[in-house]
Amino acid sequence: METVVETASCAAQRRTPRPRADALRNRERIVTAAREMFVEFGPDVPLDEVARRAGVGNATLYRNFPDRAALVHEVVLSVTSRTTERAQEAVAAESDPFAALSRFVHAAADERIGALCPMLSGGFDKSHPELLAERRRLEDVVEGLVERAMSAGRLRTDIAVGDVLVALSQLTRPLPGIACPSIDRFTHRHLQLFLDGLEAPARSELPGSAATMEDLRRGN
Repeated sequence: METVVETASCAAQRRTPRPRADALRNRERIVTAAREMFVEFGPDVPLDEVARRAGVGNATLYRNFPDRAALVHEVVLSVTSRTTERAQEAVAAESDPFAALSRFVHAAADERIGALCPMLSGGFDKSHPELLAERRRLEDVVEGLVERAMSAGRLRTDIAVGDVLVALSQLTRPLPGIACPSIDRFTHRHLQLFLDGLEAPARSELPGSAATMEDLRRGN
């Protein structure tokens, strides 16, 4: 009897269609194009423009993402997950905690972390368990980067992890009216200026209070 059940189970698995390689590539191209265009134009960019940049037809886009909310969800998940991976790689690659933080900041810029801010105000489920879990992973690893650099005396003590994430998102988004390709060449230059300002000993007294993760979650 068990053999019959196992045979039936194997047959059912064989009948379950797996995504073709070209279908997976199309999906990845759509997400990549959307990530770039959300940074440049915001999350309300026409979806047919996303399809055009991805090099696919509108039908292919809607087959993968039936509406804007589904696409935004996937882009937020992708950017958050990839940024978390860059943070973990920075921890593994750098013994100096401030060098690890610096490596992460530059890598996060390349992952288009600035795309998250305008998208998080969009009309989609920001409390989706999948998104919350991925965001928590990112917050935990970045908090660890900041805490290690601060404990080593390499990072000024009047800042918090929220300051890093806010500045990072602001410095990686183009100014209104400026095309993204023309501003990209300044991003890492300005990030390095920001990082120089984070190093201890502090060269100035910061106004206001440090931005915590709780502040960011409340939107304050």
